[in-house]
Formats: sequence, C-alpha cells, structure tokens
Amino acid sequence: MRYHSFCGVFVTMTTRVFSGFRPTGRQHIGNYFGTIRNCLQLQEEYDCFYCVVDLHALTTLDNTVTLQEDIHNMVLDWLAAGIDPNKCVVFVQSHVPEVTELHMLLSMVTPLSWLLRVPTFKEKVRMHPQNVNYGLVGYPVLMTSDIALYKGEVVPVGEDQLPHLELAREIVRRFNSIFGEVFPEPQAKLTEFPMIIGLDGTEKMSKSADNYIEIGAAPEDIRKKIGIAFTDPARKYRGDPGHPEICNVFTLHKMFTSGRILEIERECRNAGIGCTDCKKMLAESVIEYFGPFRERRLELESRPEYVDEVVRDGARRASRIARETLSEVKAAMNLLP
Repeated sequence: MRYHSFCGVFVTMTTRVFSGFRPTGRQHIGNYFGTIRNCLQLQEEYDCFYCVVDLHALTTLDNTVTLQEDIHNMVLDWLAAGIDPNKCVVFVQSHVPEVTELHMLLSMVTPLSWLLRVPTFKEKVRMHPQNVNYGLVGYPVLMTSDIALYKGEVVPVGEDQLPHLELAREIVRRFNSIFGEVFPEPQAKLTEFPMIIGLDGTEKMSKSADNYIEIGAAPEDIRKKIGIAFTDPARKYRGDPGHPEICNVFTLHKMFTSGRILEIERECRNAGIGCTDCKKMLAESVIEYFGPFRERRLELESRPEYVDEVVRDGARRASRIARETLSEVKAAMNLLP
C-alpha cells in the first residue's frame, strides 16, 4: 500500500499509473476529450503520476524559447480542469534528473535494431530529415525509463500505441533477465482516445493545423472560431436540407449539446436551421460547457506561484521514488561499491 501527500492531505492507492505528455501549452478541445478527461477518471482509481515530458520534446523542437511558458500553461489547464495534486503526482520530467541516468543504463541493454524498427522513428525521420538526432533514436529508451523509474505498473494507451509499450516491456524484460527482477512489466490499459476532427472538417484537431479551439478561450474567440468552421459540404443554400451525418459541426454538437441533439438533427434535415444557426448554437454550447473551467483558470492565474508549487512538490515526491529505484538498479548492475 502506498501513501502520498500534498498540503497535508494523505491518499492511499494500490496500482501505479504513469502517463507522460509533451508540453503543448494551452490545451484545446481535442486534448480535453482525448486525454484530460481520462486522467480525471484515472486519478480516482489509481496511484497516478502525470509527467510533462520536456526532454522528449527536445527531440523535434527547433528552439526552446516558449518551453517554460508551454509547460506552465499546460499544467495550469490540467489543474483548472480538475487534475488534483492531492490525488496524483504532477511533475516535469527534467526536474527529476535520475531519469536521464536510468536512460543511459537501460540503453546498455537495448539493441539498436529494436529502436530502428519503431514505426514512429521512421515517421519522425520522414518529417524531420534535417534533425535525425541521437535523442530521436533513443526516444523509446527514455520513455521506458520514465515508466520504470517510478515502477509504473499500468500505462494508459490507445490501441495504436500498443507497439511502443510492448517495446518498453521488452527492454524491461531484457534488463530483468540479465540483472534480476527490478522492474515490474508495465501493462497496457486500453483507453479510448477519440479522434476529434478540427474546425477544417478534415484533419485531427491540432495547433499545427490551426483548426483548434482552446478550452480556456474567451467566449468571443470561441464564437469567432466556430463562425468560420467547415460545415455540411453537400449543403449549398440556406433552404437546402442538411446532412448532419457528414457535418463536423453536428459531430461537435454531440459532445456539447447532447440534450438537444435530436432536435438539431431534425431541424437541420428539414432546413429549419441553416449552417450559420447551427454554428451559433454550437458556440454557445461550448462557451457554457467550459464556463466553470474558465472561472477556475482565471482564479489560478491570479496565483501564478501555485503551478510552480505543484510541480515542485510533484518533483520532490517523484524524486524520492526515483532515488530508491536507481539505487536498486545500480546494486543489481554491481555499480555500487
């Protein structure tokens, strides 16, 4: 049984979950429904470690000018959404330097051929041919170190991420077979990560595609963004019957206006409402849905030191476990006198 505390509150959990997230700054609707809501549920059931993996980000980052701002804003959004440091550990990867030492040690038992076969490595090489660095090749070893350092037992993944976790399991198994049982083999917790299509109606919602809505956006910004969203491609005029089954705005309505979804579908098909009307209704639904979040975020923004306090305390708690694990690893490898 494990115990951890924050601000004097003690929590008892049994199974440890590790999740790492690249620092992407202010979170958008895709981030919220894809990961944040899942994290909120997991923190109620497991001993969760939520880590901002800033070292991972360096493998494809051209510069680090906004890195600290992105970390701050992402953690701020997590906290405003309900991630509770009384129930989980929130920290930044590089604030616990033991992860880099474990990365080096695990690299000694990881065949290069394993790393070169990883599909995401091949994809990153294609996307960033001018920056195929050592860190990119060793990315899976660092990911394994993230999980193993905190004795992570469960890792939430989508089905498409299973090969990456299986590689981490192979690295852990190889280490254990050579030096003895030190690490638990992390198990996948298959989680549904819904694909949220962006406002362009075609691509996944992302900042790189500039088709997103920030969950903390001001109401006027939400109205403006949704006002130019792509709608029913088969509908040419206001009086034409709509086709909600191929309209991305209607898909977003299912997430935010569920109580009126049948009415909206009927009115759309009967041309009772046009695309402009539909977008206005969606904008108001999104504004209402994230109203409590915006209030909480504004309250936290008035205490900027709170985010620093959370990640500093998270690093302290994570470091305690990291030091213990690294001592076990060094003893197993006969690196201690």
